[in-house]
Amino acid sequence: MATIFSKIAAGEIPSYKVAEDENYYAFLDIAPLAKGHTLVIPKREEDYLFDLSDEELAGMVKFAKRVAEKQKAVFGCKKVAMIVLGLEVPHAHIHLIPMNSESDVDFRKPKLELTKEEFVEIAKSIAIE
Repeated sequence: MATIFSKIAAGEIPSYKVAEDENYYAFLDIAPLAKGHTLVIPKREEDYLFDLSDEELAGMVKFAKRVAEKQKAVFGCKKVAMIVLGLEVPHAHIHLIPMNSESDVDFRKPKLELTKEEFVEIAKSIAIE
C-alpha cells in the first residue's frame, strides 16, 4: 500500500511542490513551523532514512541542499535546519526549516496557519526548476 507521501509524489494527492527530479520530491509542509518549511522525500518508498542505499541518501541530501540554498536566499534566515524526525508517516523524509534561532525548530510549538494563497506564493518563491 502506497504511503501518503508516495501518493503526493505521484500527483494523486495535491501538494505545494517546490522541486522534483526522477528520484526525489520536495513540497511544503501543510503544518509548518516557519514559512518555507519543506519536506524532502525519496520517490522510492522506504520507511527508515538510513535504510536507503548510500547513493540514494547522498542524492537526497544533495537534492535537499539545493532547496535549502533557495530557502536561505528567499527568507534571509541565518540557516536552514535539516531535521530527520517523524514516525507518523512510514516514508523516509527530511524537514528543511528556515531558522534564525533553535526555538524556530521546536515541533511542540503551534504550527503556522497559512492560506492557500500564501502556500502557493511561498512554493513559487522557492521553487527549483
